[in-house]
Amino acid sequence: MKRWLPHPLLTATLLGVWLLLNESVAPGTVILGGVLSLAAVWAFTALDLPEGRFRRPRVAVELAFIVLHDIVRSNNAVARIILRRGKGNRMSGFVRIPLDLRAPYGLAALACIITATPGTIWVEYDSAKNTILLHILDLVDEQTWVGTIKGRYERRLMEIFQ
Repeated sequence: MKRWLPHPLLTATLLGVWLLLNESVAPGTVILGGVLSLAAVWAFTALDLPEGRFRRPRVAVELAFIVLHDIVRSNNAVARIILRRGKGNRMSGFVRIPLDLRAPYGLAALACIITATPGTIWVEYDSAKNTILLHILDLVDEQTWVGTIKGRYERRLMEIFQ
């Protein structure tokens, strides 16, 4: 059964989304959705993704609330920067941050967190040095950003994924 249907929950979810998007449960729609779902799942298994462990769901929930709070706070800060007349003394710049996190899923989550936060962009990841390069819209102090990324996000991601 695993050979024909390696990820049944993912297949069912994809089929469900297909049916919702088409707003139909006609036999042709169900058959086409089933075939596409199976093809997508087989392609997914061919990727040979690295093993990852998700530990400490309580820390993940805590991290989600922290990220949500930071996104709201950053939205307000970016709106004030944009709506303020003139440039003022705002200075944007790049910050290179050394990481201890090496788990691929943890790095992907960190990239999503940083990019989803307004005013910050993940520019580059150097796997040899294990550093990231960020562009910050309103860069006041580089060490504050290093402390924020390492203390608020990286530490929790390491608890979750390593």
